[in-house]
Amino acid sequence: MKTNNNFWQGKNVFLTGHTGFKGSWLALWLTHLGANVTGYALNPLTEPNLFTVLDIEKNMEDHRDDIRDLSCLKKVVKSSKPEIIVHMAAQSLVRESYKDPVGTYATNVMGTVNLMEAARSCDSVRAILIVTSDKCYENRELDYGYKETDTMGGHDPYSSSKGCAELVTSAFRRSFYANVSMIAVASARAGNVIGGGDWSANRIIPDAIRSFSSNQQLQVRSPDAIRPWQHVLEPLSGYMTLCEKMWDQPLKFSDGWNFGPLESIREVEEIMNRVSDLWGENAEWERSIVDHPYEATLLKLDITKAKKKLGWAPKWDLDTALEKTVSWYKSYYNGEDVGEMSLKQIEEYQIS
Repeated sequence: MKTNNNFWQGKNVFLTGHTGFKGSWLALWLTHLGANVTGYALNPLTEPNLFTVLDIEKNMEDHRDDIRDLSCLKKVVKSSKPEIIVHMAAQSLVRESYKDPVGTYATNVMGTVNLMEAARSCDSVRAILIVTSDKCYENRELDYGYKETDTMGGHDPYSSSKGCAELVTSAFRRSFYANVSMIAVASARAGNVIGGGDWSANRIIPDAIRSFSSNQQLQVRSPDAIRPWQHVLEPLSGYMTLCEKMWDQPLKFSDGWNFGPLESIREVEEIMNRVSDLWGENAEWERSIVDHPYEATLLKLDITKAKKKLGWAPKWDLDTALEKTVSWYKSYYNGEDVGEMSLKQIEEYQIS
């Protein structure tokens, strides 16, 4: 199912985390479709960053505030009169959660509580989408695609915090919206995303691009790990499709939803070999011998529900996703117009 471009024209959308990687791509897509987007987030964490590189601020209302500040959040939500809320603000790195578990829980759990509470005081809201992660599930390291009905959990603070955010969303939905027929509350769970413009630390593709662009050999910490890789536009199209469905039938689509890749998952080693080939000269990597904190080595999602009930399905296989990603970075480092390329990739995705 394709996103309904006409649906977003003139819609008031409140987007948290709009300065992050996924948030920047979504803000770009929504503003391109004519939505009135209000963003609420901290400053971008990296330099360079996609939000600044694409100058996304010029087409939206940009608020730099902390999701943990309930009073401020309530004021901005109320003043923006949102019809649709998409909550993506998060501490999104597993390794960072080991360094700062308190901050991770404060942002990912209480940030979700604050967002849900702010939404309750705003009578313009029709749909609320809380974006969590595939890591919200209690991962038993089995060759099994987790379904939306599986147990929430998480070994590390980040994964656990996302499981908690799912429980918060469910509790607010059942406590305050169970008998409200015109307001939808749903959650979305996606896996590892790749795409142009991600410069986050301790993520395999950004780490590779940093190394390759500076002629350094990449140290890969878990080449045997298996992940559900997908281009960033895949889950974003799922979120948008879900919001469209929630608008029309709130009660039917108020639930948790998985958005995973087109094909079977791949090992990190295979990904790195392909990225190295696409980058070309001086793209080399080796296994890191340094000890690292625990991270899951096997994680898969079952997307049957989204396929059957939303009519959504991923479009780009992994080779396409990697080609689009590497070509974006190559254009950036060659000084080309990546804003134009980003919109072109969105349009290519929509018609594929």
